[in-house]
Amino acid sequence: MEHPSLPPPRLTPVERVREMWDDYRHLITGPRLLMAGAGLVIAVAVAAYMMVGANGAPRPEAVIPMATPLPAPSTPTAEPTPILVHAAGAVRTPGVYLFRGEARVHDLVTAAGGLTPDADHDRVNLAAVLFDGQWMYFPRLGQTTVPAPVGGSGSTGGGTATAASGPLNLNTASAEQLESLPGVGPAIATAIIEHRQRNGGFASVDGLLAVSGIGPSKLELIRELVAV
Repeated sequence: MEHPSLPPPRLTPVERVREMWDDYRHLITGPRLLMAGAGLVIAVAVAAYMMVGANGAPRPEAVIPMATPLPAPSTPTAEPTPILVHAAGAVRTPGVYLFRGEARVHDLVTAAGGLTPDADHDRVNLAAVLFDGQWMYFPRLGQTTVPAPVGGSGSTGGGTATAASGPLNLNTASAEQLESLPGVGPAIATAIIEHRQRNGGFASVDGLLAVSGIGPSKLELIRELVAV
């Protein structure tokens, strides 16, 4: 007849500490140490594989995302300066036209519907630069004079009657002829005449830079229309 198993005897605190020490000593000195060490190596290897993958390349999920640099603030672009130009003479639709930014006589001719059949095409400088407040008169065939603008110091541009026979001579031109140049009004025309009287005439077109009211930009507008 089998006796029911008796519960293990209760150990005193000293005996329990001694038993735990024996178990720990067997673990660090016996085969269990090898098993524990092998388990640790396997755990480290699995963790490394999960981090870098089989080929040694870091897995995407293991890479710490870098902060995305903010784009450099862009410099605001200056708005082009609008200009108003009055087209008159031999154009299909005379009037005032608005341009946003730099424009040339060709742009004005296009905006005004083109030149009329009686326009003198050979006396129109389509490449001339327009400026704000300009009065651009397009001459007709056989027209030798250009009417003076009324209501300001506007001036004619690439289509002037004075350009029909070649560049305007700075040393002999009258005030009225000088005012037909782009950007030259009565005040600048008078200054040109006074300058040539004081200095005995112009030696070159660049001499206009010495005239009050004429700078490099305005000189380039009229350089091809004048001579000495």
